[in-house]
Amino acid sequence: LAMSKIEEIWNRINTHKGVEGIIIIDSMGTAIKSTLDQTKTIEYGSLVNQFRERVSSAIKAIHSGEEIMFIRIRSEKNEIMIAPDSEFSLIVVQNPSEE
Repeated sequence: LAMSKIEEIWNRINTHKGVEGIIIIDSMGTAIKSTLDQTKTIEYGSLVNQFRERVSSAIKAIHSGEEIMFIRIRSEKNEIMIAPDSEFSLIVVQNPSEE
């Protein structure tokens, strides 16, 4: 994707009601861009990357050759949506009560 398209998508997501943060991480879990503070960015980036790797391994074990398209995790406090890719992953954290 062109950088202008990425910025357009970023800005569109950031205006959605309930969105608390957006992070783009590389394949190692290092943040490339974030709207959250540094502590939260590092925490989410690292933990989500570990989670994504484990889910990916499980899916491949269950359905050989399949790739994860999207992960959505919802708790009482937050909803975390992950759009994984081989090079980068997009993480959106939102408050589910404000949808």
